[in-house]
Amino acid sequence: MTMTVDQEVLGEFLGRAIGDLGAAISAGLVVLGDRLGLYRAMADGRPVTVGELADRTGTAVAYLRPWLANQAAGGYVQYDPASDTWSMTAEQAYALAVEDGTAFFPGSLQLALGVLRDLPALEDRFRSGAGFGWHEHDGDLFEGTERFFRPGYAGNLVQSWLPALDGVVAKLTAGASVADVGCGRGASTLLMAEAFPATQFLGTDYHEASVVVARRHAAEAGVADRVQFRTADATEPLAEAHDLITMFDCLHDMGDPAAAAAAARRSLTGDGTLMVVEPMAGDRLEDNLNPLGRVFYGASTLVCTPCSLAQPGAMALGPQAGPARLTAVLHEAGFTRVRLATTSPVNLVLEARP
Repeated sequence: MTMTVDQEVLGEFLGRAIGDLGAAISAGLVVLGDRLGLYRAMADGRPVTVGELADRTGTAVAYLRPWLANQAAGGYVQYDPASDTWSMTAEQAYALAVEDGTAFFPGSLQLALGVLRDLPALEDRFRSGAGFGWHEHDGDLFEGTERFFRPGYAGNLVQSWLPALDGVVAKLTAGASVADVGCGRGASTLLMAEAFPATQFLGTDYHEASVVVARRHAAEAGVADRVQFRTADATEPLAEAHDLITMFDCLHDMGDPAAAAAAARRSLTGDGTLMVVEPMAGDRLEDNLNPLGRVFYGASTLVCTPCSLAQPGAMALGPQAGPARLTAVLHEAGFTRVRLATTSPVNLVLEARP
């Protein structure tokens, strides 16, 4: 094959590719830093020598030296050559060491590494076109997903998303019934339950292992008396009528999103509300060719599309559907009033009413 290659353009491309290589390798080092408590040990911002960090964390200097150098090269920690010490800024510490904060990041890389362990199976699905169910993935995907999404929910759900819905906060404050469909390990359910003590909550998910963890989290939070978790298929109507039904970052994973939304409609009270939270996306593919879209299209390829293809319907809606297509799905499900209630930098929040 004969090609005419612009060396300057090639060099720019390879520079980006090297950055990707460094990021891919460093993802594992971020997860190690999280699991070994290295970030937490540096979160006070005080400079530390490699030996002091080793003593604090019970780790080996020989491993910490290259780990710290990698982290400094990536801008995750600071290095002072004059004193040969390492430190973290307040912003680095908040993103890497504060798990209950609104910007915690290591969970996203735990998610990514968990998915990558499934590449052999996914390679086979690329050839066959078959699905690969959520329950078939590596366990780090489940925990990593919870840790990835929880910061965004903690920073937006009670503060801005629920208030953007017509009359919903007043209902929840007075005492209502809420179902969180596709709740996973229960992070979204529990954030709402802690904010609205007069309301009863039910979380449902088809993945039994996640439901078990969610029940444990509810007991640990002291809300198990009014928060239940149940294994259920999203396309089956709930036995009870609810004032609010929520779906957080899960509708696009379903084989038949319209059927799941229709089941939710049939499970609402007469003046009930469905809130659908989905990843931020524009309506055209070219609107999403940006760093955030790159993340979500990657997730779609490795998780969301295989998950949908493993279910009846196999629609493979994907996390970059955009508001117009999501609105069409909700109208197909029988909702007559659908609107984009609000957005965050990484989410769309739609309100649907019968």
